[in-house]
Amino acid sequence: MDCKDSVIESLAKDLEEAEKQHARALRSHLHNVDRLLQLQRSRLACLEEGYGAQLEALRMEFEAERGTILEQHERESCYLQDMALAAGQSYAENDREDTLNFQSARDDIKNKSLQEQHYSRAQLGGRVAALREQLQKVAQDYMEATKKQQVAFEMLREKDEKSSREIEMQTKKLQKLQELVAATKGRIAARLREGEEQTQRAREEKEKLLGQLQELKSELSQARAKAHGSLATLTVQSGAALAALARVVRKAERILRLAEMCRRLETEEEKVLPFYPSSLAEGEQRDAQRVLEEPPAEPLAQAARDYAGLERFWQRFNKVKLEEQALERERAVLGRRNRCLRVLLGQYLAGIAVSQEVLSQLNPLLDVEHKSRVPRALPRAGGGRA
Repeated sequence: MDCKDSVIESLAKDLEEAEKQHARALRSHLHNVDRLLQLQRSRLACLEEGYGAQLEALRMEFEAERGTILEQHERESCYLQDMALAAGQSYAENDREDTLNFQSARDDIKNKSLQEQHYSRAQLGGRVAALREQLQKVAQDYMEATKKQQVAFEMLREKDEKSSREIEMQTKKLQKLQELVAATKGRIAARLREGEEQTQRAREEKEKLLGQLQELKSELSQARAKAHGSLATLTVQSGAALAALARVVRKAERILRLAEMCRRLETEEEKVLPFYPSSLAEGEQRDAQRVLEEPPAEPLAQAARDYAGLERFWQRFNKVKLEEQALERERAVLGRRNRCLRVLLGQYLAGIAVSQEVLSQLNPLLDVEHKSRVPRALPRAGGGRA
């Protein structure tokens, strides 16, 4: 934490220095921008003055040219009005003269045509009367000469009408029969064409169906091969999955057995309160919760977040691990104490036992501050030591 605090302080100093440099660069940039804006404003003012002068010159030139054009337009308008008035007067005079000439010529032609009409009517009236009398006489002679022939003609005409009606009826019947034969031939030809077309379509459909059948057979064989391969793969995968599940089941059974064993070894306090309270302060807990709520940036943090549901398990697991470590340390301490006690017990037993081996070594019962009150070697009668 001290290292991190020092790094944070150095980063904060670097950040303050960078902010100062940024502020200096920003002030310099703003000063340059202000100078550039002032320069652009002065250039814009000069351009506006030049534009105003050119605009005023163009306006004066336009006004002078406009006055000249208006004067020329007025002169040409007056000239055209005079020309139109003169042309109108000349057209009116010519029109009046032409109208008078036309009316005089029309009257002359009308009088001449009336005179010719009266003369022709009188001449044609006599000729028409003579021709009518001649026509009546010829007609009377023709009627008297052709009276018998007319009677025979009437009889023949009636007979001819009767024969023509019969011929017409027979012709209609024949025409109907011909139409019926033609329609029958057309239907037969159409049926033949339809039969050929249907036969051709049937052949094409047969070939198409044969092709589709071949494709379906090939697809079926491919699908069978693929299904066989998929079945083999599925069998292998299912075997692997069954083996993995068997391993998982064995592990779960072992975990359950261990959990039952641990449950029997739990104390009453652990059975009532299985999870120990957190040792973090309230602020530290809030910081830890905020860190957990932030989106992880590393794969390990993401994996830890995915297994957040096992927090209680890891809590108990860590508690057991800590207790195991504590018991190991306590076992080591007790082992050392046991070894010390064994050494002391060995020394005590050696002190209370009397043997040549014990007497040849230092005896704690006989040594007081490395000085014995009893002589180590006593003379015996046999020349030995007691």
